[in-house]
Amino acid sequence: MSRNGKVLVAMSGGIDSTVTALMLHEQGYEVIGITMKTWDYASSGASKKETGCCNLDSFNDARAAAVHHGFPHFVLDIRDEFGDFVINNFVDEYLAGRTPNPCVLCNTHIKWRALLKRADAMDCAFIATGHYGQIRQHNDRYVLSKGIDDLKDQSYVLWGLQQDVLARTLLPLGKYRKTEIRQMAFDFGYPELAKKAESYEICFVPDNDYRGFLKRRVDGLEEQVNGGNFVLKDGTIVGQHKGYPFYTIGQRKGLDIALGRPIYVTSIIPETNTVVLGEEEDLQRSEMRVAGINMVKYDHIPEGMEATTKIRYKDKGALSNLYHTDNGQIGVRFYEQVKGIAPGQSAVFYEGDDVIGGGIIQRL
Repeated sequence: MSRNGKVLVAMSGGIDSTVTALMLHEQGYEVIGITMKTWDYASSGASKKETGCCNLDSFNDARAAAVHHGFPHFVLDIRDEFGDFVINNFVDEYLAGRTPNPCVLCNTHIKWRALLKRADAMDCAFIATGHYGQIRQHNDRYVLSKGIDDLKDQSYVLWGLQQDVLARTLLPLGKYRKTEIRQMAFDFGYPELAKKAESYEICFVPDNDYRGFLKRRVDGLEEQVNGGNFVLKDGTIVGQHKGYPFYTIGQRKGLDIALGRPIYVTSIIPETNTVVLGEEEDLQRSEMRVAGINMVKYDHIPEGMEATTKIRYKDKGALSNLYHTDNGQIGVRFYEQVKGIAPGQSAVFYEGDDVIGGGIIQRL
């Protein structure tokens, strides 16, 4: 009989999820490990072998750790659920001239819900992952906050988790630094795992080559969009590009155009296959709109609430004022201009280390 209840732990075979499972097992939880297969490269047309969380070695590593420590492990195939939703959205967003964050979408709509569904079937009170964040109960709500390791904090990609999900989620790594987790892996008897390098790839995009992925995924895309105009903000045509979906806001490298000065992508107009170029200062914005809001710390945002808003994963955040718009979105006014706001990316609002809520940045 376990001391703390039954928990279903998502195990990728990497250091963070492995230490999560072993830590909870040591704390007296009845642990069941589960590895989710979200994607296989054979169906993508890519030449590269499977890597990251979706390869056979990772499955075997997760299973070996579970067997060695005496708790069960299962492999769950969610490729159909993942492909239909996450990958189609990824493609659609680029075709709409936006820059998606598939990890946020996957966490919110696929992985956590898939875990909860299987947790219910196995009579598990909790689910757990190796993400660096913290969850606590406060004023009848479950509050997500930053992990103590600023370099590893992943609260930004978890803003979409709803209250019923947060209520049953354990994030044991949030109270530790990555160096401590590496030492734990070593102490548990996994010296190679302790030295394993970080992986920042999108699981279904080999070498993070999203352009190649789009070309393989959408028949004839390259021919359809090749030859659109590069323009300056005054409309002056300065060259032709390879297709608007292959560019992102803030991009400087790989433009294959020489104007005698540093130049950046400042806007993408899919309707006319146009990519707007400008100076670095043209990337500065003082306001944006955010839709698809999920509230975390509070059940609503008071008009004029002050918050620190992050517009990308590694962003340190900027002080801002939040307000409600006529169409139900949240408007964000930054106290100082911020660089590189990209429609399709997540905006996450913080009060100190706590996540107030978040949503998806809209085209201005």
